Amino acid sequence: MNTRRQVVPALAALSTALLGAALLGQVAAGGAGAPAAAATPSSLTFDAQKYTLGSVVVDGRTVQYRAYENILYVTNPVDRKYQSMNVYVPVQYFAGQSVGGYTASTAPIFLPNEVGGYMPGLPGTPTANMGGDAIRAALAHGYVVASPGARGRTGKDASGRFTGKAPAAIVDLKAAVAYLHFNDARMPGNAERIVSNGTSAGGALSALLGASGDNRDYQPYLKALGAAPASTAIYAVSAYCPITNLEHADAAYEWQFSGVNDYEQLKFAMDTDYKMQRTLVKGTLTAAQIAVSNDLKAQFIPYLNGLHLRNGAQPLTLDASGNGTFRTYVASLIRDSAQKALDAGTDLSKVTYLTVKDGRVTDVDFGAYARSILRMKTPAAFDGLSLENGENDEFGTATVAARHFTAYSQQHTAVPATQADPLTVKLMNPMAYVQAPGTRTAAHWRIRVGTADKDTSLAVSAILATTLRASGRSVDYALPWNVPHSGDYDLPELFRWIDTAVK
Repeated sequence: MNTRRQVVPALAALSTALLGAALLGQVAAGGAGAPAAAATPSSLTFDAQKYTLGSVVVDGRTVQYRAYENILYVTNPVDRKYQSMNVYVPVQYFAGQSVGGYTASTAPIFLPNEVGGYMPGLPGTPTANMGGDAIRAALAHGYVVASPGARGRTGKDASGRFTGKAPAAIVDLKAAVAYLHFNDARMPGNAERIVSNGTSAGGALSALLGASGDNRDYQPYLKALGAAPASTAIYAVSAYCPITNLEHADAAYEWQFSGVNDYEQLKFAMDTDYKMQRTLVKGTLTAAQIAVSNDLKAQFIPYLNGLHLRNGAQPLTLDASGNGTFRTYVASLIRDSAQKALDAGTDLSKVTYLTVKDGRVTDVDFGAYARSILRMKTPAAFDGLSLENGENDEFGTATVAARHFTAYSQQHTAVPATQADPLTVKLMNPMAYVQAPGTRTAAHWRIRVGTADKDTSLAVSAILATTLRASGRSVDYALPWNVPHSGDYDLPELFRWIDTAVK
């Protein structure tokens, strides 16, 4: 019996004064296979009376909401500042009204994370400068918004031990999802229609959250935190430019940018609020770096061929030089993007890697494309040989700042280093879980990576999208024209996709 379907319609009819008491009196399951609420500490019970009122202006109209902020979603938090969640609900749902065709019982739960660079991410708010646009727009559209914070690679406790190394961030997001499932009958929004959203490392975590729902690999970590005993599965994934599949990302990057020896590299520094400061540094690969690039490119070919990917009936493969149907397929994604831009009136006459004839984009020179956008990273792009990259930090430990996570970088390390264990690396890769037994992978996926994005290879997202399609998932995958590494730039289109997926 679905208890929340009985409770939430009643919620809308209750007066504000009686609402909290009526909801807190329910004893209900909070997700697939979850035990009754009485089996879990009361601190994980959603308190419907603990809220403030807020409002924002969206497209000229005022949107009012109830704000349930700083909710701890585990009973044994390591870092209370980040292991908390903000929930925002349109006020109409407490008066029996609808918004955008949704009601208190049918509204999807929009789950944006604020993680960037695998750094700590605070819960988002409607009034924030970064991330606020999506939350405001989602509330105006009728969604319930639950924005969880998550630990990240730079977090430390009072003793100086690191608290947010892998897999902390994904475990935290899973714990937040479990909280929502556990409290499904106590709060507006449908926990069977959770839609995650994130950009860059946040996009990778959004994808990982969707790929690995309910997988038992994460249970020891969730149990240690005192997460709610409920499902960690979500319904749909929005992932902008996901920095993922990290153990193969170095090889994929060199496959795409092989022969592109000039670079414009972003150097990162962190301020006291964990905000990233960027500085552009130009240079040319050394002979030693070119040798590393060639080694890594050679590794990508057997990896790709071993995946046995297909585009419809066509196998996607690469030959010994890195050419083949997979390369043609990735080029076709760029061609489709260019055609859409051309149809919209964009002038493509100066784009030298395109062949345009009679209003049609007929060919893409993939090598010229890579030279045109220019590489941003030097090899190894992610598992740096001197442990210099953020991803090296991500795979550190409580007492070790950074580690390698690929055999190649460990074997060619330029500094004393150790290598992350295989399980930790697996826990951070959605590719490991898409078709894994005992896993509830999200049914609907939307993946966006701009054609001007050079933070990771286009191959990474193409591999993920193709694998998901092969597993029977619905996948909307595209490369928006001339868009750099960024997210939330097409919210109306995103929300139309969500509406189609959830209704």
